[in-house]
Amino acid sequence: MMDLDERLSIEAQCIRLVNHYANLNDAQDWDAVARLYTEDARFMRPSGGDPVIGREAILESFKARKPRAQRHVIANTVVDVEGPATARAFSAILLFQGEVAPEGELPEMSANSPLVGWFRDRIVLTPEGWRFAERVGGLDFKP
Repeated sequence: MMDLDERLSIEAQCIRLVNHYANLNDAQDWDAVARLYTEDARFMRPSGGDPVIGREAILESFKARKPRAQRHVIANTVVDVEGPATARAFSAILLFQGEVAPEGELPEMSANSPLVGWFRDRIVLTPEGWRFAERVGGLDFKP
Protein backbone atom coordinates (compact mmCIF):
# COMPACT_ATOMS: atom_id res chain seq x y z
CA MET A 1 0.00 0.00 0.00
CA MET A 2 1.26 3.47 -0.91
CA ASP A 3 1.87 6.08 1.72
CA LEU A 4 0.50 9.62 1.43
CA ASP A 5 3.81 11.13 0.28
CA GLU A 6 4.12 8.63 -2.58
CA ARG A 7 0.51 9.20 -3.65
CA LEU A 8 0.94 13.00 -3.56
CA SER A 9 4.19 12.74 -5.52
CA ILE A 10 2.48 10.71 -8.25
CA GLU A 11 -0.42 13.18 -8.37
CA ALA A 12 2.00 16.12 -8.71
CA GLN A 13 3.97 14.39 -11.48
CA CYS A 14 0.78 13.57 -13.41
CA ILE A 15 -0.55 17.13 -13.06
CA ARG A 16 2.81 18.40 -14.32
CA LEU A 17 2.52 16.03 -17.32
CA VAL A 18 -0.95 17.41 -18.17
CA ASN A 19 0.24 21.03 -17.90
CA HIS A 20 3.52 20.41 -19.74
CA TYR A 21 1.55 18.81 -22.58
CA ALA A 22 -0.64 21.93 -22.90
CA ASN A 23 2.40 24.23 -23.03
CA LEU A 24 4.21 22.11 -25.62
CA ASN A 25 1.01 21.84 -27.66
CA ASP A 26 0.60 25.63 -27.67
CA ALA A 27 4.25 25.99 -28.74
CA GLN A 28 3.45 23.48 -31.51
CA ASP A 29 6.48 21.41 -30.54
CA TRP A 30 4.97 18.26 -31.98
CA ASP A 31 8.00 16.04 -31.43
CA ALA A 32 8.03 16.89 -27.72
CA VAL A 33 4.24 16.45 -27.51
CA ALA A 34 4.48 12.98 -29.06
CA ARG A 35 7.23 11.97 -26.61
CA LEU A 36 4.71 12.43 -23.77
CA TYR A 37 2.77 9.40 -25.09
CA THR A 38 3.67 5.73 -24.74
CA GLU A 39 4.67 3.93 -27.94
CA ASP A 40 1.24 2.24 -28.14
CA ALA A 41 -0.87 5.14 -26.82
CA ARG A 42 -4.43 5.91 -27.90
CA PHE A 43 -5.46 9.55 -28.52
CA MET A 44 -8.85 11.05 -29.34
CA ARG A 45 -9.18 14.79 -29.89
CA PRO A 46 -11.91 16.72 -28.09
CA SER A 47 -13.23 17.80 -31.50
CA GLY A 48 -13.91 14.16 -32.37
CA GLY A 49 -12.74 11.85 -35.13
CA ASP A 50 -11.25 8.40 -35.08
CA PRO A 51 -8.78 7.34 -32.41
CA VAL A 52 -5.13 7.77 -33.29
CA ILE A 53 -3.08 4.78 -32.14
CA GLY A 54 0.66 4.83 -31.46
CA ARG A 55 3.20 7.56 -30.75
CA GLU A 56 4.32 7.85 -34.39
CA ALA A 57 0.73 8.14 -35.68
CA ILE A 58 -0.02 10.73 -33.01
CA LEU A 59 3.04 12.73 -34.10
CA GLU A 60 1.97 12.57 -37.75
CA SER A 61 -1.58 13.66 -36.86
CA PHE A 62 -0.25 16.79 -35.18
CA LYS A 63 2.18 17.57 -38.00
CA ALA A 64 -0.66 17.25 -40.53
CA ARG A 65 -2.70 19.99 -38.87
CA LYS A 66 -2.80 23.47 -40.34
CA PRO A 67 -0.81 25.89 -38.15
CA ARG A 68 -2.96 28.06 -35.89
CA ALA A 69 -2.57 30.41 -33.00
CA GLN A 70 -3.76 28.66 -29.86
CA ARG A 71 -3.75 28.70 -26.09
CA HIS A 72 -5.01 25.84 -23.92
CA VAL A 73 -6.09 26.59 -20.36
CA ILE A 74 -6.24 23.48 -18.19
CA ALA A 75 -8.20 23.49 -14.93
CA ASN A 76 -9.79 21.29 -12.29
CA THR A 77 -7.30 18.48 -12.85
CA VAL A 78 -7.93 15.57 -10.50
CA VAL A 79 -5.60 12.58 -10.49
CA ASP A 80 -6.71 9.22 -9.13
CA VAL A 81 -3.64 7.12 -8.31
CA GLU A 82 -4.38 3.47 -9.03
CA GLY A 83 -0.96 2.09 -8.12
CA PRO A 84 2.73 2.97 -8.08
CA ALA A 85 2.86 3.00 -11.91
CA THR A 86 -0.72 3.82 -12.99
CA ALA A 87 -3.08 6.74 -12.60
CA ARG A 88 -6.12 8.30 -14.20
CA ALA A 89 -6.75 12.02 -14.56
CA PHE A 90 -9.61 14.30 -15.52
CA SER A 91 -9.07 17.92 -16.62
CA ALA A 92 -11.32 20.68 -17.88
CA ILE A 93 -9.99 22.63 -20.88
CA LEU A 94 -10.55 25.93 -22.58
CA LEU A 95 -9.07 26.33 -26.05
CA PHE A 96 -8.64 29.78 -27.54
CA GLN A 97 -7.64 29.73 -31.20
CA GLY A 98 -7.25 31.90 -34.26
CA GLU A 99 -5.32 32.39 -37.46
CA VAL A 100 -1.56 32.75 -37.27
CA ALA A 101 -0.64 36.47 -37.22
CA PRO A 102 2.35 38.14 -38.82
CA GLU A 103 5.49 38.26 -36.66
CA GLY A 104 5.11 40.72 -33.79
CA GLU A 105 1.32 40.96 -34.04
CA LEU A 106 -1.39 39.36 -31.95
CA PRO A 107 -3.67 36.89 -33.74
CA GLU A 108 -7.37 37.51 -34.08
CA MET A 109 -9.43 35.05 -32.05
CA SER A 110 -11.70 32.82 -34.11
CA ALA A 111 -15.47 33.17 -33.73
CA ASN A 112 -15.78 29.69 -32.18
CA SER A 113 -13.35 30.46 -29.32
CA PRO A 114 -13.18 29.46 -26.65
CA LEU A 115 -13.95 25.78 -26.96
CA VAL A 116 -14.90 24.24 -23.61
CA GLY A 117 -14.18 20.60 -22.98
CA TRP A 118 -12.27 17.97 -21.07
CA PHE A 119 -9.64 15.25 -21.16
CA ARG A 120 -9.76 11.84 -19.49
CA ASP A 121 -6.29 10.35 -19.26
CA ARG A 122 -4.75 7.01 -18.41
CA ILE A 123 -1.19 7.72 -17.32
CA VAL A 124 1.55 5.14 -16.74
CA LEU A 125 5.07 5.21 -15.40
CA THR A 126 7.61 4.24 -18.06
CA PRO A 127 11.43 4.24 -18.09
CA GLU A 128 11.05 7.73 -19.69
CA GLY A 129 8.84 8.95 -16.81
CA TRP A 130 5.06 9.38 -16.60
CA ARG A 131 3.41 9.18 -20.03
CA PHE A 132 -0.06 9.15 -21.53
CA ALA A 133 -1.20 5.64 -22.40
CA GLU A 134 -4.59 7.01 -23.36
CA ARG A 135 -5.84 10.56 -23.80
CA VAL A 136 -9.51 10.99 -24.71
CA GLY A 137 -11.03 14.43 -25.11
CA GLY A 138 -14.52 15.78 -25.55
CA LEU A 139 -16.44 19.04 -25.78
CA ASP A 140 -19.05 20.32 -23.32
CA PHE A 141 -20.66 22.85 -25.68
CA LYS A 142 -21.13 23.14 -29.43
CA PRO A 143 -18.61 25.54 -30.99
